[in-house]
Amino acid sequence: MVFENLLWEITEDILTITINRADKLNALNSATILDIKKAFEEARKIEQLKGVIITGAGEKAFVAGADIAEFKELNIQQAKTLAQRGHDIFFYIEHMPVPVIAVVNGFALGGGCELSMACHMRIATANAKFGQPEVNLGIIAGYGGTQRLIQYIGKAKALELHLTADIIDAATALQLGLVNYVEVDKTAALDKAKSILQKISTKGPVAVAKVIECTNAYFKEGVDGFAYEVNAFAELFHTEDVKEGVAAFLEKRKPAFKGK
Repeated sequence: MVFENLLWEITEDILTITINRADKLNALNSATILDIKKAFEEARKIEQLKGVIITGAGEKAFVAGADIAEFKELNIQQAKTLAQRGHDIFFYIEHMPVPVIAVVNGFALGGGCELSMACHMRIATANAKFGQPEVNLGIIAGYGGTQRLIQYIGKAKALELHLTADIIDAATALQLGLVNYVEVDKTAALDKAKSILQKISTKGPVAVAKVIECTNAYFKEGVDGFAYEVNAFAELFHTEDVKEGVAAFLEKRKPAFKGK
């Protein structure tokens, strides 16, 4: 795949997407947002895909935020369109049927923090920094940040970070529950992400997708997550994977799941 501002690499059925604007600290301009949309749409078409890793080029930034220069001439309708596009793309990532892990190297601020939170897991490098500093510009997070940050760290702390624009380090992010792991550098963080995806790939693919669905259902307004789980559990009994998983357990062998 060829993109304007992304690098795309598939190794051992794991897709690594690298936001490639290191000279701009990987800021999310319009072209990059559209590249991300295209990349995940193409990723969803790949059979046998074990998962996706998204990271930033260089060592200084995962994504240092949106490209603020593009905000200068926005009117109300254009701003709404911009925010809605970001929401739609980040929702698409959040609802991928395979796990998506953000490897956060350096700054993850504003839209970068929001992008990382749309992923299913986050692995930070020791030099990572997280924050939603939008109020410094007289605006607020527009790509889901006010909604997702509270899910990970709770209302009081999320409000504090949004309202003060404070930036936290990787150790604090781990303590608060925003990240799953902190690794010494980007190489170690990528290795950790690949290790997790390889482990998940040994499980039933349809079941993995259903876990993601059910977890996301908890946060959907008007959806009874418990009822959603009951239905998802039942639906899995139409699959060959359940028969294989049960048979393998009883026969004391490793299952050979086919994702069907």
